[in-house]
Amino acid sequence: MSLNVIDLIKGQLGPALVSQAAAQFGESESGISKAIGGLLPAVVGGLANNSDNPGVLDAITNASSSGILGNLLGESSNNSVISNLLSTIFGDKLSGLVNSIATFAGISNNSSSSLLNLVTGATVGSIGKYAADNNLGQSGISSLLNDQKGIVSSLLPAGLSLASLNIGDWAKGYKFDNDNDAIKTTSAEPKTDFTGSTAPTETYSSGNNEGGGSIWKWLLPLLLLIAAAYFIWKQCDKKTTTTTLSSTDSTGVTNDTMAAVTPSDTTGTMTVTKVDENIDLNGTSLKGYKGGMEDQMITFLKTDGYKNAANDDALKTKWYDFDHVNFKIGSSNQLEANSEGQLQNLVAILKAYPDAKIKIGGYTDKTGDEAKNLKLSKDRAVFIKDWLTKQGVGGQVLEADGYGSQFATVDASASNEARAVDRKMAVRFAK
Repeated sequence: MSLNVIDLIKGQLGPALVSQAAAQFGESESGISKAIGGLLPAVVGGLANNSDNPGVLDAITNASSSGILGNLLGESSNNSVISNLLSTIFGDKLSGLVNSIATFAGISNNSSSSLLNLVTGATVGSIGKYAADNNLGQSGISSLLNDQKGIVSSLLPAGLSLASLNIGDWAKGYKFDNDNDAIKTTSAEPKTDFTGSTAPTETYSSGNNEGGGSIWKWLLPLLLLIAAAYFIWKQCDKKTTTTTLSSTDSTGVTNDTMAAVTPSDTTGTMTVTKVDENIDLNGTSLKGYKGGMEDQMITFLKTDGYKNAANDDALKTKWYDFDHVNFKIGSSNQLEANSEGQLQNLVAILKAYPDAKIKIGGYTDKTGDEAKNLKLSKDRAVFIKDWLTKQGVGGQVLEADGYGSQFATVDASASNEARAVDRKMAVRFAK
């Protein structure tokens, strides 16, 4: 299945940035989130429609070294490269896009324009970084962009369609409108958009159902096949849930211990399908899993579990596994795509509860040299601690430690997929 580049970008546009943008532009956070949800598919679509444009490819290639991802709110607004890029991909339809998003999200045109620059900066920066990390040349970038054409329209939030964005023939690059098909929205099966709201699925009906040349005689079965393949792929994207235990060594001291629930566990196991939901953080929605890390941590804080804990010993037996914070194999300073989104959620939680303190833990499987495993897991935990510090919550991260394979439960001879449960990062509350 082709990479969805929007997943590369979401980590740059998490709750922390939404809050900062709302304060800077004088808008509500819900309006900023709604606008980003509409702009992101539009920008990716615009780049996809210009996947062979040398100017577009040059901008993406050079973005990884520009430092734009490090200062999106400051760097994007006055960046001439971004301004030229937007003129290239949208032309005279640019103002129509800005106006449509402003109306849709309930924000000013100035804020909509600034957010368009910000989202474009995050997009070219993220794609450029991905290309640099994976040694993609301009032909590879072109191919990656071209692959997005078939999925962008399905990612638009409720209330928006390609037709409603006032961008005219631009939408025809998606091949949904090549035979004058009318695009309309129905109340079919709901879907979740970028902002977390539930949207009706867009369906497309031909303006002329007669004649043997209708595109839908072959396109509709193809779309259904793609949808079925995507559903099967998502069902396979499950993780084994983990629980935490405590052990006492010969000195009677309780150690930080993690034990994975595996099929061989005599207490039984249950496979959980994780589905993105809105997790409430004191009125702010975080994207996460019901029963996942964010949900568990927020529930614990809301019930005053942290406040009432007498000391660190009362907290050290409960760890919360990151659901999707992963490092590239063998790396201690390169996160996999999409990992920053959950780290941004953790930042939001810590800012909402400034008295809470945490500890970061890193774990490996049983393969390889244990001394190297300990160092790797420690370095990864320190990397996350440093990352959180850069987001302004370093004072709440008391410690970062690595445990190597000390608590791994899956044998080294098992498959890579089976051992994945032991390769993780986790967080616990601390005092």
